[in-house]
Amino acid sequence: MCQPEFVAIPMKELLSSGGEAHVTYTTAEPYPHISMDNFWDAGLLSQVAAEFPELGGKGDLRFNDPNQQKLASRGEYRFGPVTRELVHFLNSQPFLEFLSALTGIKGLIPDPYFSGGGLHEIRRGGFLKIHADFNKHPDLHLDRRINLLIYLNENWEESYGGHLELWDKGMKQCEKKILPIFNRMVIFNTTDLSYHGHPDVLTCPEDRSRRSLALYYYTNGRPRGEVGPDNRITTQFRPRDEDPAKMKSFNRVKDLVTNLTPPFILKLLMRKVK
Repeated sequence: MCQPEFVAIPMKELLSSGGEAHVTYTTAEPYPHISMDNFWDAGLLSQVAAEFPELGGKGDLRFNDPNQQKLASRGEYRFGPVTRELVHFLNSQPFLEFLSALTGIKGLIPDPYFSGGGLHEIRRGGFLKIHADFNKHPDLHLDRRINLLIYLNENWEESYGGHLELWDKGMKQCEKKILPIFNRMVIFNTTDLSYHGHPDVLTCPEDRSRRSLALYYYTNGRPRGEVGPDNRITTQFRPRDEDPAKMKSFNRVKDLVTNLTPPFILKLLMRKVK
């Protein structure tokens, strides 16, 4: 299979399509982002969806606390053959050039280890509270700049929920809600104030789940003011007014421990949790 077959538009138009959407991306509120439908060849993306593994086994990541109930793959070991070809294309020069034209961020570097990325799944009753992502790669020490999400949920209904919510920098209100339908790609800048998540409990049928493919992109250095001086390798959750008290208490303790723990010890603890 040739990698260019993944893209629904001609490959020669890939770079120019990024440039054409640049203003839309950079002027979006509450922070630079874009939602693009049917960017990928539907037949091939259906194969990616069909390859999605049963997560939750040995070697997979399981999160179950007041901030999140979700599952994730580790590295690319759980990718099927078509999924592997897709993510390799997503990390290729042509696609990086498209991302740079779209976002205006030059010198983008992919993560071949998929740290925090890969296949993500939230099942009925699960959630991912509003948060700002870690801003420093835990091993490569690069600056995280862009999140890319591809949703794999065919025939997904509004009543199932699972909307990706983008919140304002003061955590006062949700500015945008994006339904995670099949072949929808969302790209957004990663800073200390790019608050996002899927905060409400998923209400899909028991035999369905919210599935996505996540990739993150980095640079060596970043503009001042996008993040604080702490170079976080952990996710920073922020409760909404309506979130339960136990989430707020959990994060007060979590943030205190994170701030008091030396970075090298924190890194070791994170690896043990995984």
